[in-house]
Amino acid sequence: MASSARQTKGTARAGSTARTGTSARKRRFFNYPRSHVKSFRRWLPSWRVLLGTFLTGTALVAGIVIAAYATTSVPKDPAYAVQNQKTTVYYADGVTEIGTFQEENRVIVDYATLPDYVGNSVVASEDSSFWTNSGIDLKGIARAMVNNLKGGSTQGASTITQQYAERYYAGATVSDYVGKFREAMLALRLTQEQPKEEILGNYLNTIYFGRGAHGIEAAAQAYFGVSAKDLTISQAAMITAIIPNPTVYDPANNPDITQEKWQRVINRMAKDGHITAAEKAEAAFPADIKEKAATNSKGGQAGYLLDLVRRELEANGYGDGDLDTKGFTIVTTIDKTMQDLAVATAESIPREGDHAASGWLKPSIVSIDPADGAVRAVYGGSDFLSDQYNSATRGVAQAGSTFKPFTLVAALEQGIDLSATYDGNNDVEVPGFYDKGQGVKNFGDQPFGQIDLATATANSVNTVYAALNMEVGPQATVDAAVKAGIPADTMDLKAVPSNVLGTASVHPIDIAHAYATFAAQGFESTPHVVQSVKRLGTGAETYDPPGRNDRVFDADVMAATTYAMTQVVEAKGASGAPAKALNRPVAGKTGTSNDNKSAWFAGYVPQLATVVGLYQDNKETGVQEQITPFGKYYKRSITGGTWPVDAWTSYMEGVLALPQYAEVQDFPEYTMKKVKPSPTPTEEPTEPAIEEPVEPEEPVAPTTVTVPTDLTGRSKADAKAVLEGMGLKVSFTEEYSADVAPGVVLRVGGSGQQVETGKTVTVVLSKGPDPKPKPDPEPEPSTPPPTTPPEGGGNPGSGNGNGNGNNGG
Repeated sequence: MASSARQTKGTARAGSTARTGTSARKRRFFNYPRSHVKSFRRWLPSWRVLLGTFLTGTALVAGIVIAAYATTSVPKDPAYAVQNQKTTVYYADGVTEIGTFQEENRVIVDYATLPDYVGNSVVASEDSSFWTNSGIDLKGIARAMVNNLKGGSTQGASTITQQYAERYYAGATVSDYVGKFREAMLALRLTQEQPKEEILGNYLNTIYFGRGAHGIEAAAQAYFGVSAKDLTISQAAMITAIIPNPTVYDPANNPDITQEKWQRVINRMAKDGHITAAEKAEAAFPADIKEKAATNSKGGQAGYLLDLVRRELEANGYGDGDLDTKGFTIVTTIDKTMQDLAVATAESIPREGDHAASGWLKPSIVSIDPADGAVRAVYGGSDFLSDQYNSATRGVAQAGSTFKPFTLVAALEQGIDLSATYDGNNDVEVPGFYDKGQGVKNFGDQPFGQIDLATATANSVNTVYAALNMEVGPQATVDAAVKAGIPADTMDLKAVPSNVLGTASVHPIDIAHAYATFAAQGFESTPHVVQSVKRLGTGAETYDPPGRNDRVFDADVMAATTYAMTQVVEAKGASGAPAKALNRPVAGKTGTSNDNKSAWFAGYVPQLATVVGLYQDNKETGVQEQITPFGKYYKRSITGGTWPVDAWTSYMEGVLALPQYAEVQDFPEYTMKKVKPSPTPTEEPTEPAIEEPVEPEEPVAPTTVTVPTDLTGRSKADAKAVLEGMGLKVSFTEEYSADVAPGVVLRVGGSGQQVETGKTVTVVLSKGPDPKPKPDPEPEPSTPPPTTPPEGGGNPGSGNGNGNGNNGG
């Protein structure tokens, strides 16, 4: 019994030990490998572990997804760039585009304005379940993951909503899994908060379609030149086909691939019911695709004009990138036809071949409307991409005799009349003009005798204007120039005696500004190139252009000034005589600086002021140099009376033929006071020489032709063709004739005479019988061809009153 008891106790201890061991095993946190299982199975986790792990992982993932979704919100504002829209700049007609300001070429459109097939072409190609999915495509995600795990080419499974989320709100494409997860969460949230139409519309306005086009509207314009609302089914399908790879699928690069992708889109649209079978059958690959345009829109004149627009608007409060992002519509003051005429005129200078101009030569042309300061044309260079420096608005050159009218205005304001006479002889000592007592000289040493101010203006007589400037005071000349429009901070604009000879270095646009004030008969207007700026969407005006300012000169002063300046054109032999060919009132002034380093003709009709200027700026030496003679002027010095006045006349002939300038307007009437002749004889004014002085060491005979004697009785067109073919200019006048039909040549001035090429010949045409015949009218004598004296330049001085006075008109 005792033995039995001991056995029982031993058994109990053994059982206790076993239970203790089992208990110890159960207390193991991670029973792996499984100790109670034999063989290799002990290394396999139990189904309980697998199930627990799966459920735990699922719960964890679900918790993460739920937490991520709960904490995901749709951003209040989209990424900055996707709302940026290009600003478009137009010529004055509001239709012809000059160019754009843009960070991205985008024009946002309302999805509701688009045909259904435009959006559905994208749905069929990019996300066929778009209208029904929750924002993500689980099947697509699974398919892409399996493919990627197998090592196949990387696939994405982004829906349209996901692509919209990453582009519209993130502003960038994401490819990592964390980024894709966040994108999916945002897509789910977007689907709950935004209508599908809004999502698709924003997507279409956001994505890139190639050719620099961001959004469907820019794409429609880039590929077909139409608005997105006017796209056909075939056009919409082609644009959609490009989305996956805009460069490779551009029809300009790979037309066969583009057509293949287009057919895929058409097939899918039909399969998904977005178009009918008949529409599919009728669809044809578009044949009206635009040629791929150059990406840089600032070539040629566009860059110069866009730069002027930007400078003007940024100076008036359009900052912080507004012009590049706000989608304004800007209409300029630039007339497209006039701009083209200015370009053609400036670029008529020969740049190659015999007698080519220097590569450093800078022509400029500026036209300003006197009524309000609107710049109608401005030429300051041939190609903005090769030279961004605008010679018309930023370049400077000495003004030469274009400054003399400011001294004339100052004199008239002080009560000096045009009939006042001065000593116009050569080498006249003008007290106070030079500090060493030397005399002032006229161009070519021409003596003119005792002459009035009108004659002195017509012939640009230095000795008269030097004396006049000393009489009115050099400061009065500066004041008149500034009031007219010359900036007060103009280089070398100083109150010194020689300022009358144009020692100040001016921008061509500033001379045009001042002469526009003369044309407006004393009303000054601020030059500007922007006519209107309209806000995107509302069309509200956001810019008030400067317009006309106050009167700065009295009407009678302007009438006298204009009369004197018309004599530069009308007077026999005056340097502006070529402009007389326009057959309408013209006032102007030639100008040539020291050593012929700049040459000008500045002139105006009542409706328009135009300046033509030349200077030669050697970028290698950094200094302006004497203008190299060129073209038909190669044997002459280049002065204001050569290419500038001829170019001005040619350009204005085209401009004045435009409807808005067709009406011939007169300047205010002005009558010169009659001055009683002096009881003692005075020296007769000497007519200026017909030929330009030539240096003795290089004698050059002018090219001459004989005016034909056989043009009488021929038509106007015949006479014009013959004379212009000989290198002559033609001016037509008319008179009554009872014997000759209207339009037939009665006579030609200077018939049988030798004249220089480039001179103007007057042709008298019949205008039929006089409705009120007069008895036995005296025949009008033949009119000799007008001659144009040369103008030239001498040293105007350094701006300190020490010039030698040889500036010519």
